[in-house]
Amino acid sequence: MADSLQLQAEMCAQMIERSYSIVLLSGAGMSTNAGLPDFRGPNGIYRQKMNVDPEMIFDIDHFRVCPEFFYSFHREFISSVEKISPTFGHVFFAALENTGKMTGIITQNIDALHQKAGSKNVLEIHGSSWKNFCTRCGHEYSYNHMIRKMENEKVPRCEKCGGVIKPDIVFFGENVKNLYECQNMASEADLMLVAGSSLAVFPAALLPSMCRGKIIIVNKGEISLSYLPEERITLHIEEDIDAFFMELNSYLRIV
Repeated sequence: MADSLQLQAEMCAQMIERSYSIVLLSGAGMSTNAGLPDFRGPNGIYRQKMNVDPEMIFDIDHFRVCPEFFYSFHREFISSVEKISPTFGHVFFAALENTGKMTGIITQNIDALHQKAGSKNVLEIHGSSWKNFCTRCGHEYSYNHMIRKMENEKVPRCEKCGGVIKPDIVFFGENVKNLYECQNMASEADLMLVAGSSLAVFPAALLPSMCRGKIIIVNKGEISLSYLPEERITLHIEEDIDAFFMELNSYLRIV
């Protein structure tokens, strides 16, 4: 395995140049350099600031009983998202999509930084906060509308029926979104990049194993091999994500 940032970047650049159907799977580590802490780690946004287990916040049964608990934390998340901008990694993948080599992005994140960076074909497997729906009648509310409602209501309620409004985020106990499309995208890739994901969360962690091509993982920290055998990993880069993609860009020159 390569033992230097430069050599790893050169190897990755060669694989990208030979590929025609590249897919990215991005996780929370993709956004930490933007200033958004991850959810699960000891420095995660909910544990760090509020000392609360994120799995309780995003439990659908608990939300149905006590939506005000979720919204007390969701306001903190939205406040954090409002202050951040896409990282170099996000910009790099938007540029890679523009070359025509990238089929699309599958993201576990709900911060929309890929879209803000300019990426077009983004599948949000865990949903996002940009759409919001009444849990009773299904009426949709925009992100900006919800910002205003959260400023004035402890629990935002539907203006049509009075039902509780929920962001279009996948909670524990709910089905993930776009799974069929994500599976197809992964299975048709000749190169899959995994950036900032520990590959621990099912079913997103299954997607790399569906790729019949090469698999490159860029993640500073441990990854789970429960769903992806180590021998399937072509290159595992344990470097800072932005530092690596800046070095990679010095070979590809797409940004």
